[in-house]
Amino acid sequence: MAYLSRLRFSSQLNPRRYFSSILNPDSSTPLTSKQKSKAALSLLKSEKDPEKILDICRAASLHPDYPLDRTAFVVAISKLTDSKSFEGIRCYLEELKARPDLKNERFHCNAIVYYGRAGMLDHSIMTFQEMGDLGITATTKSLNSLLSACIASKKYDEVNRIFLEYPDSYNLKPDVDTYNAVIKGFCESGSSNSVYSVLDEMEKKGCKPNSTTFGTIFTGIYKEKKFEDVEKVLEIMKKHGVSQGVAIYNIRILGLCKYKSASEGKALFEEMLLRGVKLNAVSFHHLIHGFSKERKFEEAKRLLNDMAKHGCAPNNDCYFSLVYYLCQGGDFVSALEFCKESMSKGWFPNFSTMKMLVNGLVSSSKVDEAKDLIGQVKEKFPNKADQWKDIEEGLPQ
Repeated sequence: MAYLSRLRFSSQLNPRRYFSSILNPDSSTPLTSKQKSKAALSLLKSEKDPEKILDICRAASLHPDYPLDRTAFVVAISKLTDSKSFEGIRCYLEELKARPDLKNERFHCNAIVYYGRAGMLDHSIMTFQEMGDLGITATTKSLNSLLSACIASKKYDEVNRIFLEYPDSYNLKPDVDTYNAVIKGFCESGSSNSVYSVLDEMEKKGCKPNSTTFGTIFTGIYKEKKFEDVEKVLEIMKKHGVSQGVAIYNIRILGLCKYKSASEGKALFEEMLLRGVKLNAVSFHHLIHGFSKERKFEEAKRLLNDMAKHGCAPNNDCYFSLVYYLCQGGDFVSALEFCKESMSKGWFPNFSTMKMLVNGLVSSSKVDEAKDLIGQVKEKFPNKADQWKDIEEGLPQ
């Protein structure tokens, strides 16, 4: 391991050689920053070996402060977390902390959050606490990042502890994002009753709640099936002058479809129409998914076909949900129809859904349609053609 560390260090001293050998093995020409980010993302998507993932990160000098790096960085941290390579995450983030250009609050906030996403909350807390020693002034933004890290790592008791202790200890004034994080912690932990005391404190401190505040609360009370609290929350919204826009309506429709019934979600959808709230594809998708799950396919199809009337274009999720549940319900002819429509727009359902559809078509004596479907998928994704080999070999000739 020490040898590998020295090797990586020497490669950073000679980036041209290292970049060409890992990010662009067919060329000795140094890559631009943009090219490095794109090459790293491409490699990371298919790489599984933790050591190689770290090599790619180092070769591209990936860090989350740089917008083009951010997507690749998220993929890398996610894959390292999945493989439980926590020491690798720690080593790489600590290496970045040592860079003079990253000794700022912005990077430390990012590091705090990424440690939290990896379930390494102790390192998130350490990163926050060491900022002062590094000459970095922690602001409320840092506090909010630490609360986000607690939520990401599902350490909800720590959300409350840090909220109660840190503002005074570090002379920080909570803002609306701070309170929203605390509310999210309560809602995700199944303690939505506690949000009312947070709202009371916000009012005392002169901090006005926003639509995010109430969207989070609605998510929590629907999840806990506290439907009787809906009107109470709507009254509090009205009191604070927060209107019910499309985002909150969509959260409520999702909550009803998921935890009660799609029909009640549809009634809320009709209320949106009456109030002149502009619909979007998410509004329709929640209902299409809800009715499809309840196997009320005619209603789901009608909603999909009605989207254009309301100035909305279907998104891929609308099609994917309908195709999946039509297959589950055994209506492979309709599933094929909507699958073809989706594919014509460049949207292909995932492998498991396509496999279910192919097998369903074969069982319905539609072997030619199944073969044609496989052919289109293989043409679109030639690099994944091998996963269809066993299925093709099992098809009737």
